[in-house]
Amino acid sequence: MSPLRIKLEKTSAFLIGAELVSTRGTLTGARAGRTLAYARELAASPRVDWVSITDNAGGHPMLAPAPLGRLVRAAGGDVVIHLSCKDFNRNGLESEAWQLASEGLDNLLVLTGDAAGTGVGGGAKPVFDLDSVSLLWLLGRMNSGLEVTRPGAREAVHLAATRFFSGCVVSNFKRHENEVMPQLLKLEKKLAAGARWVVNQIGYDSRKISELIAWMRARGHGHVPLIGNVYLLNPAVAQVFRRQVIPGVVVSDALAELCARMAGQPDRGRAFFLELAARQVAVYRGLGYRGAYLGGMTAIGDLERILDIEAGFAPGDWRQFARDIRFSRPGEFFLYGEDPATGLADPALPPPARAAARRSRSGAYRISQLAHAAMFTPGRGLWNTGARLCAGARDPRQGPAVLRAVERVSKSALFGCRDCGDCSLLDVAFLCPESACAKNQRNGPCGGTRDGRCEVADVPCIWARAYDRLRGEGREAELLASAPVLQDQNLRGTSSWANTWLGRDHLASKTKP
Repeated sequence: MSPLRIKLEKTSAFLIGAELVSTRGTLTGARAGRTLAYARELAASPRVDWVSITDNAGGHPMLAPAPLGRLVRAAGGDVVIHLSCKDFNRNGLESEAWQLASEGLDNLLVLTGDAAGTGVGGGAKPVFDLDSVSLLWLLGRMNSGLEVTRPGAREAVHLAATRFFSGCVVSNFKRHENEVMPQLLKLEKKLAAGARWVVNQIGYDSRKISELIAWMRARGHGHVPLIGNVYLLNPAVAQVFRRQVIPGVVVSDALAELCARMAGQPDRGRAFFLELAARQVAVYRGLGYRGAYLGGMTAIGDLERILDIEAGFAPGDWRQFARDIRFSRPGEFFLYGEDPATGLADPALPPPARAAARRSRSGAYRISQLAHAAMFTPGRGLWNTGARLCAGARDPRQGPAVLRAVERVSKSALFGCRDCGDCSLLDVAFLCPESACAKNQRNGPCGGTRDGRCEVADVPCIWARAYDRLRGEGREAELLASAPVLQDQNLRGTSSWANTWLGRDHLASKTKP
């Protein structure tokens, strides 16, 4: 059992993690010098409980985290390896997981990942065969002893169980309800799939920070260790965050302007930013988070200084810091009411007024609901007829030619269908993740939306739209009812209608009469 797992599960200590951003090139190259020095400093520090090593951060090609992980562990530090879905399909991710397990690198931070960035010769092709929910599900299967029984075998065959201690990330630092609530619903699916600890996204609003831990307790997840993200700002980084160049990370106009003023100080605001980070650590400690995850640093001196400042605070100082670190944006959605005495979230108080729910006026949505009820309700309507026609077709994978033509024309016109063969329209309120989501997300939204819009294509996020559709019917809690969804790529180019009727798609276990 890893030291991190023991500390999070067997103690109540407040832990400190430090982010180590990988480098491009080999560990023996000149570029790696600063990264190696920081890695060794972190491993040697008795104040750092784990070193968290990134996986192609920002979508850019970097050295894989495992070599740095081995170095940190050899130097006496505990390691968390980031494992994201942007660059590997499910087979590649499984292979990567076997390698990590073989080397005893069992602590993982599981992420969907940023959009693919630019590499040699231009932009890279994104993968996103899995997402954070389905990858956590896969790792959970590996922890239970992955079943690899061949068809027709007399006895089940299981591989040796792994011991992954998987964490995940969540962001409630979003402006709109249709961004915040799907993130929280997806977090529950991550926990159900096997996440054992949670790190929140970078943010600078204590009310939202308190709201997240209050929500987890209210939903029965108070036992899950929650780690607070603390990023050391500087004037330049604050402006980058303000422009939302880093998907999912937001700095409000008020905070960005404050940071810009600090740039005029003789130390360019260094003392202010170190103090701000220390105060955030104190707020997380005071609210009951289990630790702080410190990023934005490349030398141990800054990290040590932050911890020294925080150690000098009085036990109750964090309450005033929480009142001061309140950099939300105009019109931002909050789940709970605000305690006027503390400025923090209070689940006992009435929540702020929500925008009125409206039923979708989309004709395509209404037609889709009616057609699905008539055609794909197991044992009713056209279900038995469709199953019989497809089973008796010359090619059961395509179904009758006329029916296949109707499927192609109708779904192309309504949804921009790309003939994936394993349809998730029902999972996303009749919006297509294959054609309308840059990352083909089938288990909830990624964390990269900017004010409800896709980080890649700058169009409304389909999961925000799906939430609005279901909320208009009072069914928003059902948004991720089908998760985890794993798309079967073997079905690509075949009839999704036939695959549903004949029990070949991901809905098979949910559609048996």
